[in-house]
Amino acid sequence: MAAVSLSVSTVKPLGDRIFIKVSESEEMTAGGILLPDTAKEKPQVGEVVQVGPGKRNEDGTRQAPEVSIGDKVLYSKYAGTDIKLGTEEFVLLSEKDILAIVN
Repeated sequence: MAAVSLSVSTVKPLGDRIFIKVSESEEMTAGGILLPDTAKEKPQVGEVVQVGPGKRNEDGTRQAPEVSIGDKVLYSKYAGTDIKLGTEEFVLLSEKDILAIVN
């Protein structure tokens, strides 16, 4: 199988899909204990990097996504597909899996 080289600019989500860069998880607890990689929880906050054109309505028109590139969002814990490009982690998920925009 041939290796495929992807970059963020080459990924264009389809439909109501959103491409999110996962934020770094915390490495230390509030008490100052350093956490190993195996004990860290998967973060649920990330930054929107690419947005699909939107969901199709019953009449064939597109409904624009509520999020835009650059928004910080909170998404469902087990939602989407995890993708690793280089050393960075991303999640490709449906717009319905986004819970909130975080400021």
